[in-house]
Amino acid sequence: MDTEAQSTQRDRSSRPGIPGPEERSRFALPGRIADRVPGGRITLGVLVCLVFLLLLNTFVVQPFQIPSGSMERGLRIGDRVLVNKLAYRFGARPRRGDVVVFDGTGYFGDADYIKRVVGVGGDHVVCCDRQGRLEVNGRAVDETAFLYPGDRPSAVPFDVLVPPGRLFLLGDHRARSSDSRDHLGSPGGGMVPVDAVIGRADWIAWPYPHWARIRRPAAYARVPAAAPDPAAPGKNDSRPEGVHG
Repeated sequence: MDTEAQSTQRDRSSRPGIPGPEERSRFALPGRIADRVPGGRITLGVLVCLVFLLLLNTFVVQPFQIPSGSMERGLRIGDRVLVNKLAYRFGARPRRGDVVVFDGTGYFGDADYIKRVVGVGGDHVVCCDRQGRLEVNGRAVDETAFLYPGDRPSAVPFDVLVPPGRLFLLGDHRARSSDSRDHLGSPGGGMVPVDAVIGRADWIAWPYPHWARIRRPAAYARVPAAAPDPAAPGKNDSRPEGVHG
């Protein structure tokens, strides 16, 4: 009888809904921390939110403001875009047509820039063909869906081969964009390393009437892969390794 009574008493303390000593200690921990913080639970809640936002901003998504008209008509001055910092962190590579934010230090200038990827490693990018169009790997690209109305693909002719691990980038408002074309004679030839890319611009978040998803234009889907490098038989690096206007 005594044995049964003792057993029943132990079972009662472990029934669901009745916290044991360890559970009470665990649930009381935030309360004890809040008691030591000025402002109590409200201050503790604010601090937790700030830490969460800091981690989110550092590793996942970061807002950037558009300072110039180099990416009009899609991105206007004052727009705030959300940049996906995980887009190229798990084996994915920047693709033609992506809008990316990158660190231009040593290539464009000591600032962050936002441009559209036109060529990736191994691509042959030419402007312009006989019809005045941009050409990538021998295929003309119809840019009318995003090119600023009245702009030509480029007023400056160029014929470049993008090195492996680099990107050739242009603004959508070609007449107002300082981009890879303007740095062809600089170190790196206007090609930005993939490692300098901060992330892919996926959304226009502000102002609210501009809220929209930034999509990759279908025009680039028809561009063929880069031809194999004759200096490296069997290797085709058509994809690279790895804000300003």
